[in-house]
Amino acid sequence: MKATWTSEVMGVEKPIIAMCHLNALPGDPHYDPKSGMKSVIEWARKDFLALQNGGVDAVMFSNEFSQPYMVKVEPITLAAMAFVIGELMPDIRIPFGADVIVDPMRTLDLAAVTGAKFIRSVFSGVYASDLGLWDTNGSVTERYRVARGLQDVRMLYTVVLENMAVYLQPRDIVDIAQTTVANFEPDALCVSGKAAGSEADVSTMKRIKDALPDSIVFANNGVNAGNVLEQLKVADGGVVGTTFKHEGKFKNHVDQVRVKELMDKVKSAR
Repeated sequence: MKATWTSEVMGVEKPIIAMCHLNALPGDPHYDPKSGMKSVIEWARKDFLALQNGGVDAVMFSNEFSQPYMVKVEPITLAAMAFVIGELMPDIRIPFGADVIVDPMRTLDLAAVTGAKFIRSVFSGVYASDLGLWDTNGSVTERYRVARGLQDVRMLYTVVLENMAVYLQPRDIVDIAQTTVANFEPDALCVSGKAAGSEADVSTMKRIKDALPDSIVFANNGVNAGNVLEQLKVADGGVVGTTFKHEGKFKNHVDQVRVKELMDKVKSAR
């Protein structure tokens, strides 16, 4: 297999990108002003160090607990995320990325401020979602990226979403993937399962890989110690969040033992 950009950015082929989920931030409905940003930072630092010490290849920071999400994120969210990452910067020794859910423009802004090497979002397409009508306007996003000198930031395009949104006009996923690649030249295509922690469909990833053999396809969630080797037979890497948490529960802290268990399997297979 020829070398890809993941070797340059993350040092390996078929990387495991771990999610560092930030707790609710100022402006979010579930933010706790009594414990404040100090608590958010302490939680994030504990999770990040467990991921890094457990041996993951890279980490992606997201405002995972900013629910319900906003299509157009408020400035306070971006400021809070940049503050958290800045506070963690002395501890960061591995490549990191960012995802300001679900706002591609603000995700690019966060990369510009923090130096994130890669970002993930839904950059293209129009969706009917729990958040209302969701028009991503990828052409504007790409021009925004270039205007800010972010051409070296790797773009991970989510083309199969979780259940919260569906493509407005029904189209086959291979057609969507092919036109996404033709129009935007993404650095990777991400295929999600039905919800956080749900396994991405291997057959869907295989169909995309068969149609687009030169494209990188990531399993966007649901990778675990039991299925990681099978997933990586098709996928070019995995994004892992819930699996790494204590008892595999979404709202728990990261468990370094679970991180190491999965990463040991991946590294032995490499």
